[in-house]
Amino acid sequence: MARVIAVALPKGGVGKTTTAVNLASSLAVAEQRTLLIDMDTFGASALSLGFTDGTVKSGLYEVFNFTTTLTNAIHKTDLPYLDFIPSNVHSLQSEERMFRLADNRTMLRNAMRGVVHQYDFIVLDCPPILRGMSTNALTAADSVLIPVKPGHFALDAVDKLFKYLEWIKEVANKTISVEGILLTMHEPNTRVTDITLKELHSKYQRYLFDIFIPKNNLLGEASFYGKPAVLYDINSRGSKAYLEIAQQVIARTRQSRVAVTTLEPTILQQFAQQA
Repeated sequence: MARVIAVALPKGGVGKTTTAVNLASSLAVAEQRTLLIDMDTFGASALSLGFTDGTVKSGLYEVFNFTTTLTNAIHKTDLPYLDFIPSNVHSLQSEERMFRLADNRTMLRNAMRGVVHQYDFIVLDCPPILRGMSTNALTAADSVLIPVKPGHFALDAVDKLFKYLEWIKEVANKTISVEGILLTMHEPNTRVTDITLKELHSKYQRYLFDIFIPKNNLLGEASFYGKPAVLYDINSRGSKAYLEIAQQVIARTRQSRVAVTTLEPTILQQFAQQA
């Protein structure tokens, strides 16, 4: 069964789409069956993968309107192990309707039931707001990965997201965990970066990835040309950083699954002894 990871933070410009696209692509390079779902009506993930209106057959909009299934909305990408579902929202009217439909926070979780067994990972690219589509994503996710750009506003957004996660755990998804906090657009030896890291270490040290995503023009260039970084320049610093993050995510997932597998016989033995 897939591990579902929501990439979320209620702040724009921190690298959510860049992280979602490049994490998903890096997982696929590691031959993990991966599905990327664009939860943002702006549709930046589609552009980053080279999809245009003419190459999109259907998307999450049709799924939420019950005119197609999630399976039928899947698009193949240039990476053999990476599939993609676009948001496919192209007008203000459809965007408003999407927001209304997303008020039902279980829409995505219900729609994904038919595909979770087909993948190793499902990555959800969330919009920069904590309602509607983001709530759907957090309700359906096993964990949330939090990209943070150095700066005061992004730190405030992290605090806001953690408070929101407590509400999600109470009302919608009690098992959701934090996959990690990922510092993006990292510039070493700058005052803003140093202050941001100090704050993150003081509040959220146990969640912080030990790998940072460097401020790297090639990441922006890759999305401009509709390619993930691994296909644009796999040797770039940005590509290598996301490949390392993907390996850490894979290792953590395997460890957690081994822990569950080894725990089950122990529980059965306890019941046998009690009987």
